[in-house]
Amino acid sequence: MGTRESVEETVPGSPDLAAIAVGFVQARLQGSSLAGFPGDIPADLVTAYQVQDLAIARWPDRLVGWKVGYIAAERRDASGDERLLGPIFARGLLPAFDGEVQIPVFAGGFAAIEAEYVLQLLADAPTDKTDWTPEEAASLPATLHVGIEIASSPLATINVLGPRVVVSDFGNNNGLVLGREIPDWKSIPEDQLTCTTFIEGQQVGSGGATTLPGGLRAAFAFALSRSARRGRPLKAGELIATGNATGIHDIVAGQQGRISFGGFGDIQCRARPAAPLQMQAETGA
Repeated sequence: MGTRESVEETVPGSPDLAAIAVGFVQARLQGSSLAGFPGDIPADLVTAYQVQDLAIARWPDRLVGWKVGYIAAERRDASGDERLLGPIFARGLLPAFDGEVQIPVFAGGFAAIEAEYVLQLLADAPTDKTDWTPEEAASLPATLHVGIEIASSPLATINVLGPRVVVSDFGNNNGLVLGREIPDWKSIPEDQLTCTTFIEGQQVGSGGATTLPGGLRAAFAFALSRSARRGRPLKAGELIATGNATGIHDIVAGQQGRISFGGFGDIQCRARPAAPLQMQAETGA
């Protein structure tokens, strides 16, 4: 992990961007909420990813994958991206057990769960390839699993403020519950991959792989392309949470969530308040 000074030297105008990254990192380390965006909202997604990179450099954990989120057409910018990325870290990767998985959410911030189909790469992506089609992505060896994204941020208004804010704060991600593998997934028609989400026993959403615009392979292609363009080509073992398959479902500490993936099992979770992390990042504070 680099120092604050070494990271800032690589990003034009980075003192202001670093202040945003520090604001989010400190709040996450403390398990606390933010009253507002910690600075001026980046002008575009490219700048927002610079903030994200600065925050990743300060976070005291290793990357294990990325979440993909869809951007509605009316909220896209000149980059043309229809999706966005956020990092998933080792500490936030939780295995799905037969019982409930305790998931940390920021009290006073934003908190939701999302049904996910999660790819795990079995080979490194070529380092010199920066544009991927869904068909090309499907040719890269990967397994598919069911899962739950823990979509939580110290900033309650993160989704209201839009994609540039979401990207700035780790893609509004606070972890991933990883469930069982779906064997031979490439031979299964995507309309047969369906799931239903429940909060406190009440159905709040249903859908599946075809809920994702373009399907799993389009999300995979985006993750491969955008990661490569950021100088972070995907590696074997990394996870890609492909996007919310039944919607974004608010949850508060104490509530139970359950996602049924049909023949591929259920995952149960219960939200709890995020606790302060013992290890401190290099925030310069």
